[in-house]
Amino acid sequence: MIMDDDFLLKRLVDLREEAVTFAANYQEGAAIHPDHRASAQNLLHYLSLRSHELRDLQRMLIERGLSSLGILEAHTLATLNSVIDVLQRLSGIPAGETPVASVSFAESDRYLEQRTAALFGVKPAQREVRIMVTMPAEAARSATLLEELLLAGMNVMRVNCAHDNAEVWQQMIGNLHMAEARTGKTCKIQLDLAGPKLRTGMIAPAGRVLKVKPARDLFGHVHVPGRFWLIAEGEDSVETEYPALEVSGKVLLETRTGDSVQLQDARNATRELRIVAEHLQARLLETDHTVYLRERTELHFSREGRKLGKEVLLNVHEVIPPVVLQDGDHLVLTLAEMLGHPGEHDAQGVQTQVARIHCTLAEAFRTVAAGQQVWLDDGRIGGVVESNDGDEILLRITHTPPGGAKLRAEKGINFPEASFNMPALTEKDITDLAMMAGMVDMVALSFVRSARDVAALQQHLQRLGAVDTGIVLKIENRSAFENLPEILLAAMHSPRIGVMIARGDLAVEVGFERLSEVQEEILWLCEAAHIPVIWATQILENMAKKGAPSRAEVTDAAMSIRAECAMLNKGPNIVETVRFLDGILQRMESHYHKRRLMMRPLQVCRMGEVNASPLSRTGE
Repeated sequence: MIMDDDFLLKRLVDLREEAVTFAANYQEGAAIHPDHRASAQNLLHYLSLRSHELRDLQRMLIERGLSSLGILEAHTLATLNSVIDVLQRLSGIPAGETPVASVSFAESDRYLEQRTAALFGVKPAQREVRIMVTMPAEAARSATLLEELLLAGMNVMRVNCAHDNAEVWQQMIGNLHMAEARTGKTCKIQLDLAGPKLRTGMIAPAGRVLKVKPARDLFGHVHVPGRFWLIAEGEDSVETEYPALEVSGKVLLETRTGDSVQLQDARNATRELRIVAEHLQARLLETDHTVYLRERTELHFSREGRKLGKEVLLNVHEVIPPVVLQDGDHLVLTLAEMLGHPGEHDAQGVQTQVARIHCTLAEAFRTVAAGQQVWLDDGRIGGVVESNDGDEILLRITHTPPGGAKLRAEKGINFPEASFNMPALTEKDITDLAMMAGMVDMVALSFVRSARDVAALQQHLQRLGAVDTGIVLKIENRSAFENLPEILLAAMHSPRIGVMIARGDLAVEVGFERLSEVQEEILWLCEAAHIPVIWATQILENMAKKGAPSRAEVTDAAMSIRAECAMLNKGPNIVETVRFLDGILQRMESHYHKRRLMMRPLQVCRMGEVNASPLSRTGE
């Protein structure tokens, strides 16, 4: 052995001793649930090891044909013991006292498999990664959609408490149980608590108007007329792709297909439309011209030149204009729950009146400071805080897409540099938890920032007699990532736990350029703790909403094999999307298990095909 080998061996022994001491000094080990104690020790060993710069040491190990320590997360001390033992044997040094590893190689896989099954249900027949689906409102009205989702491959139903109410959520769960009975499939239920809302408020309407526009070809010829329904006041609406408007009086009921309707629209343009279909108390109108229909527009009905009477439009939908923002514009966030309004610009595009919109989180007005960054609408709009007087936060917009951005109501706001001193559980969350306790398998904690937030949820579950309910920690802000070791150890007081990497909010909080690095670190820590992970946010989003995935989405979906569960959001094509993801996961899992490349035979290396190929012909 040369001096480098002696140095390498001593370095590894020192790192091992430090890791063992670090874990032994952890003060709250007694509070860890018995099922997680070995994993907690492994996590502490891993944290100690990763506090050091190890790249030079890894290169020395690789040069000697030994493990580079690159995949030791799940069995840290066992890996160190093995490498040290080999080096001692090669050097002829007698083995000293070896600390007992808290988790062996075999146990690490078993722990993760057991905890994944306990949280997300039994492993599907052809894949290991489970599929979670966010429920649309339709799931409360019928069990048919849920049957289709179960047959397509859904394993976990996600109920989002940011939308609807307990009655709707309970209807969804009831329909799921009906679908389970009909299909013979089983499915777990996750309840996502809404958490504190940091969003934009409502915007004042600009008026009530509906634009009806025909579709034209390249030469300007109409190939699809503009269409809308007229419905007698108080009658049931028509379920159709075309808009429906109410009219006053009884004249509409006397009309029939072929009759005409004359009106003067919001631009004072005179238009004549025709009735082309009837359905009970509704009539379908067509037009070859663009028409702007506003509240109280007079409609004059006629048949072959004979007047039938007139009526007026009622209950035309309000038009909510977005707040249009350009780089350099200012935007005021208000504490008062006032309706927002767009700013104004002159002919040169210079802002002459500042836009205003409500911010739903009061804590922001106590915490945010001048000079801090702000991101709106999932990072599409960026800015910097210029001032905060406790009632209004003045922002200067520094980043928008080319041509500007449109900010609407109910869009997310992120202050990544602000530290909010507020609990993750709101009064609404506590009420929702009480209403749904015992009906769900796991609860996802939104806006978690510290171990205190985890402890608060555990206390409420204990109070409600639901201590066995699983806890999923949504890692969606910078504080949660920075405090992740303490958060995981606090969660280990409960029997069933998981982590959701909420990549959308997390990317805004830590910066898009750091997202890949951050999500890798989260995966490493969870693997060291043997905690199952949910890969979330915008997986196959285009396919769910528009019917076809992008190439980047397919690659991203394939990467979800790194986790134990992949989450899909709702969309009109969600059943096909579940089926598509199921196929991707089945194919990818034969190549990979977590980060380990699995050496199955490659298609290009089948012996029969190789022997028959031109490559096998010698002398040619």
